[in-house]
Amino acid sequence: MSTFKIILSDDESTVVSEYVPDSQRSEAFQSEAELEKEFIRLLVLQGYEYLTIHNEEELVANLRLQLELLNEYTFSDGEWKRFFQECLASSNDGIVEKSRKIQTDHVQILRRDDGSTKNIYLIDKKNIHNNRVQVINQFEEDGGTHDTRYDVTILVNGLPLVHVELKRRGVAIREAFNQIRRYQRDSFWATSGLYEYVQIFVISNGTHTKYYSNTTRNSHVREQTRSGREKGKKTSNSFEFTSFWADGNNRIIPDLVDFSKTFLAKRTILSVLTRYCVFTSENLLLVMRPYQIAATERILNRILIATNYKKTGSTDAGGYIWHTTGSGKTLTSFKTAQLASTMPSVDKVLFVVDRKDLDYQTMKEYDRFEKGAANSNTSTRILQKQLEDPNVRIIITTIQKLDVFIRKNKTHDAYRQHFVIIFDECHRSQFGDMHAAIVKAFRNYHIFGFTGTPIFAVNAGNNGNPRMRTTPQAFGEKLHTYTIVDAINDGNVLPFRIDYIRTIRQKDDVEDKDVLGIDTKRAMAAPERVREVVRYILEHFDQKTRRESSYMLKNQRVMGFNSLFAVDSIPMAMKYYAEFKRQLAETRRDLKVATIFSFSPNEEESDVLPDENFETAALDQTSRDFLDSAIADYNASFNTNFDTSSDKFQNYYKDVSDRMKKRQLDLLIVVNMFLTGFDATTLNTLWVDKNLRMHGLIQAYSRTNRILNSVKTFGNIVCFRNLQQATDEAIALFGDRAAESIVLLKDYDSYYSGYDDEDDKHHPGYTEIVEQLTTEFPLDEPIVGEENEKKFISLFGAVLKLRNILSAFDAFEGNEILTERQMQDYQSRYLDLYQSRRQESNDKKENINDDVVFEMELIRQIEINIDYILMLVLKYHDSNCEDKEILIDIRKAVDSSLQLRSKKDLIEAFISRVNADTQVDDDWREFVHEQKESELSALISEENLKPDEARQFLALSFRDGSLQTSGIDFDHILPPVSRFGSDDRTAKKQGIVEKITRFFEKYFGLV
Repeated sequence: MSTFKIILSDDESTVVSEYVPDSQRSEAFQSEAELEKEFIRLLVLQGYEYLTIHNEEELVANLRLQLELLNEYTFSDGEWKRFFQECLASSNDGIVEKSRKIQTDHVQILRRDDGSTKNIYLIDKKNIHNNRVQVINQFEEDGGTHDTRYDVTILVNGLPLVHVELKRRGVAIREAFNQIRRYQRDSFWATSGLYEYVQIFVISNGTHTKYYSNTTRNSHVREQTRSGREKGKKTSNSFEFTSFWADGNNRIIPDLVDFSKTFLAKRTILSVLTRYCVFTSENLLLVMRPYQIAATERILNRILIATNYKKTGSTDAGGYIWHTTGSGKTLTSFKTAQLASTMPSVDKVLFVVDRKDLDYQTMKEYDRFEKGAANSNTSTRILQKQLEDPNVRIIITTIQKLDVFIRKNKTHDAYRQHFVIIFDECHRSQFGDMHAAIVKAFRNYHIFGFTGTPIFAVNAGNNGNPRMRTTPQAFGEKLHTYTIVDAINDGNVLPFRIDYIRTIRQKDDVEDKDVLGIDTKRAMAAPERVREVVRYILEHFDQKTRRESSYMLKNQRVMGFNSLFAVDSIPMAMKYYAEFKRQLAETRRDLKVATIFSFSPNEEESDVLPDENFETAALDQTSRDFLDSAIADYNASFNTNFDTSSDKFQNYYKDVSDRMKKRQLDLLIVVNMFLTGFDATTLNTLWVDKNLRMHGLIQAYSRTNRILNSVKTFGNIVCFRNLQQATDEAIALFGDRAAESIVLLKDYDSYYSGYDDEDDKHHPGYTEIVEQLTTEFPLDEPIVGEENEKKFISLFGAVLKLRNILSAFDAFEGNEILTERQMQDYQSRYLDLYQSRRQESNDKKENINDDVVFEMELIRQIEINIDYILMLVLKYHDSNCEDKEILIDIRKAVDSSLQLRSKKDLIEAFISRVNADTQVDDDWREFVHEQKESELSALISEENLKPDEARQFLALSFRDGSLQTSGIDFDHILPPVSRFGSDDRTAKKQGIVEKITRFFEKYFGLV
């Protein structure tokens, strides 16, 4: 371990190393008003200035004063009016544009009265203590869709940059989240729109406190605003993407008192706003999580101390960061590289990856964080130019290119420069000769490693340099840890659910020390076994990948998730691909299956997955010919033109990666590729016919556990080998001894019958909740009173959540307790309450939904589609229109479907026309076409819309699966302004939006 004399102790880290919660806690009841008052008192004690500002005029006057103080300049009235209208409150700017002004364009240009210009700082990022922090509460906004009053807002230089929404203790924190979402929809944009400058939202019920950014942290989460001014664009619309604050040991700081003393300490909140936010090229604001900030600051601190003590050129100047797979290491490394490159003593930051595909992925991610911030290279010659160019500060390269450069240049000026070298996933090939060559060539360096699965003595193996086998040996001291247990506890990744499927039964006299259930290599590759494994996958594919579930993915509605199939060798990949192709043709099933592999020098079992490069030329002729054939199938499916030649194979890899992320591929067969470093939120299942251990196992499993939505609640692992012991050992090493209960999903009985946790707290199972539901809310009795409505919503929401998990277990089939009709009836009641409360919230100034949470994403994923209804209509037709029970089934099915409710009148009108001569499918299509055309013509006529533009706009909306009522495309279908004047244009436009939305929902999925 490195030791240094302490010459300066800095207790002002953004993330405190260890926080001891305040033990003084009042046990008395605390109302929301009392909580707010106490919260403001704490902020004032920390140096915030409290202002009694409650309206727009006062807010703008204070903003002018604060900017004058920050910039040491007094605006004339004309200058201020011009600057405010053009730079701060332009009607063309929304959340995205205003976030950009805070994050990247925080110096605005003032046109002075004399014609000259002056830089005006909105925030001082270099000297953060120059910024003035104030707090206001109960600000009233009456210019939005509804009159609103905001709880607590933190002003930085007069701009509202942090907004805090409070609920009293005992009320669900999610209610505060819903309230902010409603503000974003109804009023933040109102008047001058200054509240669209809010960068960070804080939600709290006193007991639990979380924060999140003003734009979504993932591009697939999107709010489709349907009222008010629609310039908000992408905003956070998923509670899953809120974060707790924590100390350096990853201990969360949930209580509002403790949160106020840490996250909202003046220096901390200003550091987060000015240093630890990233506004991406996709216009998303990412606020770093506490473990990411802690890791970044510890690296920067190590660089500073090691430089002062002249320790560069050794592991004492570096260290490694152990952050589990899926926790956002790329963002942490980007921010580290960005900040390190601005340190006066540092010449360059070198970010080193160990595979060509990761070079491409990292550059793509860095470009997403900030276009042009880093420089990649396609050859050693370009790398050399970058190393010699003083203006190039951050370089991304592969270890192979760096190794070639060193071998070609025994001496070079770059070796004497002050370098920060960061290795990504430092447990792989960096432990070899190339790593030794790099640290030998460079003289004045700091070396840091990022890994999700470090190598320790217990899993180091016996190969290679004995002084370079473990992560600490190669990189130095561990600087920060964030394990898979931490990530699952924080909700940043999902737990795993593992099935072990026995495919070979051992003879009694055969022992296999490595994996139980494995006989011989020949038996594993037997055609009969391959056939049975493929049959099992196809039979269970829809169940495991949730193909009955639908959700929105980048403006498209998709069904279910996709999967990887990891096999142990190229010959096995070829056998499995051929068998999938044969069985899919036999069953005429339309699944998109592909395979990708390249030469790997060592396919033997190892703790670390072997490297695969893009060198297909090294494949034997049989393997290469087969791969060309499989790529030809892919080309036919997707109208592409790839093959195994060098450049085209690299493009094939990129295209496969892209289609996996878009869920256009159903199953990808791999040997080692895609099992490390590949992130696709739509991937939920890994089929495994491969021996995996330690970090190779955790890396492969972790492809499945990225958070997407409330439908995806865990990563599915289906093992055709007995990897239970290997799984337990890996989780114990990379989590802790008690990790299994957190990392792995509980068994079927726990969810079905309930269980007690370590604190003896009982978690009711599915049977208990269903019994409570049917006892307290029998279907033949109405739900009376608001309290009963809330209880029913909570109970049925719990049923939906448990059914969502249990549906992945084979044993649940036939044990659902509730019949299909009962489920439909309960779901109809649930939807009735949802729609009635949504209507009431639109009619009233104060929303009444604060204390209920509807699980609508889970409702949507069990939608009944129109094909099912038409099947029932055909059944009714075949009964000579006499079986009225079928009509009841149709009504119940429609009422239980959120999607089909908007089509109820259409369906009932069609059924009333059904007779003995009806051709159900053909007549339905004709009926829908006639009704759609009739209603659209009437809508165009009534609202005086432009006919051609309106028809084209709706045709594209039906094609894309979403209705975009913001932007110029929608404006083009509207009548001229003069038709209804500018004063009531907004109201008129809103009326058209509502009518077109109803029309779209009625016919979407039918045309």
